Amino acid sequence: MISVNQVSKRYGTKTALQDVSIDLPPGGITGLVGENGSGKSTLLKTLAGLVRPSRGSVQIDGTRVTRRIASKVAYLSELDAYYSFYTVGDMVNFQASQFRDFNREKAQEMLAFMNLDPSVKLKTLSKGNRGRVKIVLTLSRDAPVILMDEPLSGLDPMVRESIVKSLISFIDVDKQTVIITTHEIKEMEALFDRVIAIKGGRILDVADTEDIRDRQGLSVVEWMTQHYSLPS
Repeated sequence: MISVNQVSKRYGTKTALQDVSIDLPPGGITGLVGENGSGKSTLLKTLAGLVRPSRGSVQIDGTRVTRRIASKVAYLSELDAYYSFYTVGDMVNFQASQFRDFNREKAQEMLAFMNLDPSVKLKTLSKGNRGRVKIVLTLSRDAPVILMDEPLSGLDPMVRESIVKSLISFIDVDKQTVIITTHEIKEMEALFDRVIAIKGGRILDVADTEDIRDRQGLSVVEWMTQHYSLPS
């Protein structure tokens, strides 16, 4: 479903990705984990067609990734990228006008689940509630690929558990391939079918979480720490 072949990305003299190659099967939730500046966001943007590789190629479902891949990919940015003068309802309507796969019924269910008032303007919302809106807009698409960059960023620890539950409830893991970057690994690892560890723009390892827990006897945090302690 997702194929990354020897992808490198440079920003001037800085190398963000180095010879990254990954093949991910369709379906399931993959955690992309690593320290700040490791290349997580750049890799996600490359998959979303927002960043063009300096070298290498990316394909989703046999289609070479360009900006037009948005018809197959729902992308949640860590940054706010919405019209602040819109209400929550306006933003839902706008998203529905842009993507044929937008599911209004699912959007309404998620707004209720997240306790979000459609009549409230985005500029009056807290960072945490704006984060909830982004999750609603992203997961309301029936896109085959969902990319989420730090979806728990800015959310109060008290509500993160309910947000994690929403990710389980509103994603069809049999039909949708999901990749999530996160620093909140302990809170998210129960969701992951597999994890990718990245450091310095290079992939350290890709492993199934079942293998990590059952065969290696490690949590995902311990697995990641083990890899990060090895010489690069």
